[in-house]
Amino acid sequence: MAVETTLLTTVPTIFSVLNWFGIVVFAISGALAASRKQMDIIGFVIFACITAIGGGTVRDMMLGLTPVFWVADTLYIIVASLIGVLVFFTAHIPQSRFRLLLWADAIGISTFSVLGAQIAIDAGISHASAILMAVITASFGGIIRDVLADDKSILLRQEIYLTAILIGAASYIGLIELSLDKNIAAIIGFLACLFTRGLALKYNWHFPAYKSRPGRDY
Repeated sequence: MAVETTLLTTVPTIFSVLNWFGIVVFAISGALAASRKQMDIIGFVIFACITAIGGGTVRDMMLGLTPVFWVADTLYIIVASLIGVLVFFTAHIPQSRFRLLLWADAIGISTFSVLGAQIAIDAGISHASAILMAVITASFGGIIRDVLADDKSILLRQEIYLTAILIGAASYIGLIELSLDKNIAAIIGFLACLFTRGLALKYNWHFPAYKSRPGRDY
């Protein structure tokens, strides 16, 4: 049984739902990125799998959870691959694939902002470190996808992205610290991340960029 699946048995059912929901949504976003690059069906499958499992793989390796979840349970790869094949035959239907990719990615990071935090907590690390692990879980699959697609990485863009993940993970951990039911806390954390990222997409929110200035004359 996968380490991730084992960890999820210790928490409410909502996390199992979030787990598979996130895998499916991130697989869709990876396959949509492949469609924008006009790749073949194998490219769709590879992009779907890498995006779906990338962040969780990095997280498990950093936490020492071996074998990583998709090695122990191949159902993750099977589901992501099927999503890649499905998108290969349907990606032409949406009028704006890039907009759909952005929203699929937003839902994915919202899902894994909460799930990544809970898995990290179950692994026995501090809550502050769990928030960082949530960021890694939610973002690294998309980062790998962007690098392979030769797109500008989300880390190099000014838009609010990682901040939304931080808000989602911190909201969830803060609420369970207040002894709120984990199911409710998970839903609130998910919505906090999605709401923040959604508003950033809609209104083009971003932090001010650093502007170069002349050095001090000594």
